[in-house]
Amino acid sequence: MTKIVITALAIALNVCSICATEYHVATSGSDKNPGSEREPLRTIQKAASLAHPGDTITVHEGVYRERIDPPRSGASDTQRITYRAAEGEKVVITGAERVENWQKVTDDTWKATLANEIFDSPNPFAYEISGEWSEPTGRHSGMVYLDGEWFREALSLTEVVKPVTEDAQWFAKVEDENTTIWAQFPGIDPNEANVEVNVRQSVFYPSRPGINFITVRGFTLRQAATPWAGAMSEQIGLIGTHWSKGWVIENNHISHSICTGIALGRYELPEQMKPRPTAPGFVTSVELALEDGWSKEKIGSHVVRNNEISHCEKNGIHGSLGGCFSTITGNEIHDIGNRCWLDGADIAAIKFLGGVDVVIRNNHIYRSGGKGAIWLDWMCQGAQVIGNLLHDNVAVHGDLWFEMQHGPMLVANNVVLSKHKSGTLKAKSVAFVHNLFTAPIVNFPVDKRLTPRNPVHGTRIIGMSKAESGDHRLLNNCVVAPCDFSVMNSSVHPCIADGNVFLRGSTPSDFDKNATVRPGFDPEIRLIQKPDGWYLRINLDPTWKGEVKRSLVTTRLLGKTILKRPYVDLDDGDYQIDTDYFGENRNKDDPAPGPFEFSNEEVMQFKLWPREGSKAAESNAALDCAPDAALILARQIGLPAYRECLDAFAVAHGQLLDETTTRGTNRETSSLAHRTDDLCPATDRRPIHRGG
Repeated sequence: MTKIVITALAIALNVCSICATEYHVATSGSDKNPGSEREPLRTIQKAASLAHPGDTITVHEGVYRERIDPPRSGASDTQRITYRAAEGEKVVITGAERVENWQKVTDDTWKATLANEIFDSPNPFAYEISGEWSEPTGRHSGMVYLDGEWFREALSLTEVVKPVTEDAQWFAKVEDENTTIWAQFPGIDPNEANVEVNVRQSVFYPSRPGINFITVRGFTLRQAATPWAGAMSEQIGLIGTHWSKGWVIENNHISHSICTGIALGRYELPEQMKPRPTAPGFVTSVELALEDGWSKEKIGSHVVRNNEISHCEKNGIHGSLGGCFSTITGNEIHDIGNRCWLDGADIAAIKFLGGVDVVIRNNHIYRSGGKGAIWLDWMCQGAQVIGNLLHDNVAVHGDLWFEMQHGPMLVANNVVLSKHKSGTLKAKSVAFVHNLFTAPIVNFPVDKRLTPRNPVHGTRIIGMSKAESGDHRLLNNCVVAPCDFSVMNSSVHPCIADGNVFLRGSTPSDFDKNATVRPGFDPEIRLIQKPDGWYLRINLDPTWKGEVKRSLVTTRLLGKTILKRPYVDLDDGDYQIDTDYFGENRNKDDPAPGPFEFSNEEVMQFKLWPREGSKAAESNAALDCAPDAALILARQIGLPAYRECLDAFAVAHGQLLDETTTRGTNRETSSLAHRTDDLCPATDRRPIHRGG
């Protein structure tokens, strides 16, 4: 009987595979066509309306000015609906439309009048960005672009009719039937250039929740008038999942969202049910979400991998509750929230609330502002932050911002290089293992707000706790001044610290045992960008390994948190951090401190990004040093705007800019190559028993 059932199942799966349809879309097609390769459809939305579980929509080269609203789900992780760019072809999906009816007003200023019917509702040039925990700035979700680059919104028409002094600006006036836009085009006739304006809220986003098992692969997705993605409201991104399960978003270039690039967030509560934006109000919203299916069985488990995400003013990736159990891996995320156009909480390159068991692994995050580069806020127990490269971020709370966390969480093999702050803690029971820290860490002793605790691998609320600091594990890290573990001395609960290395005057905590302290040793860390990627040069001392015997970090070594919870992997297996940043095996008997395993090398150069799984020692020969990444940002947005950001965030980078401007060599900025490998299903979350 069992054999018959298995045979029948195999036949059924083969039939499903045979019946799966591939729909083709091309700019030369027609929505009256059947969607074959010879007779393609014209719009992606038409193909979406035809696709069923197991089907694939292949989109061919061109620019598609539409918003895709997938009307139905895939059936499972193996019976997905896949939207993909044809291999080797550049497919752009944009939320903007071209404008070609400009009239000259002054030497630099032109105006165009557009019928309001071309805009989504609400009209982005009328919608003033606001939401929970936002601060008003008077800015709108509309935008003007020249050759794909955005302008700055002026706060009055007077500013736009003046000659251009820094960034080109725009201003809009919305009336009952028309919207008039004034914009500055010095030395350019906009009617002969590629000028676009935002007209759509999103590019790829289902209008209703519960659209599961969708794959989006290989596109350039850009230019959306996204609203503020509040923590208790529907979170609309340039691309978003809208309270669903099992999406795969991979190998895309995602950019120029006014607010959020990728939203893995929640649904909209009825206005009469929406609590006030307070800590107790958010708890109420979590209780309502539990009634509406917030669980591993129904929500989250998304995979966001190998994307380049840039130029979004609120978030690169944001998920309130809806991003639980998700994996964020292999992404290059940069230029997020660095123009200071928006203000308020939730601005971060990556931001999760309720990110239960979320994995943030092997990402590259730089030139971003807001509150934190990686911000885990409330209910992120079981989270793993592993093998990430962070640098040149100017976020208020630093590269790692952990707020109201009760643990356990694992932070391992990260290279944390931003000069403002390595991170800020309003948390307990975080294991920091084999990281490189180079800037101050702030440790808040206690936050008296009561926030939920959840069961291991679960979303149910089982209690409420304050965020009392301490109970951290600080093991085998490399700590370079001005980073200093003595800030942990103010913790409410004792920490466990062992095997750390402290350099250039950095001070151990009172909890440290078996510490290597070298106040006169300068590792001379230099992050260098070359045409083929980012390299790190660092001085090391092989004697660090011999004088102190370090232990391989495992679940047993980490023990249990103060709340009696074990440090366990996603599948309840044991942690064993036996590989380094590159995935190379550690010495299990005496692992090297920091994110890189080494033996006898004194000077090493590593290619950190793109990650190629290899590293090489280098002699003391001098390296050609390209300008610091801060200079690239200054060139892109203008030095005054960059300094405005630094002032706003109280970051003293003036010396950095002065130093970099004296180096003055040109270089290519990094970009993520279009990749079509690693197309495993969303269930590939790879527990790390065999290392980080």
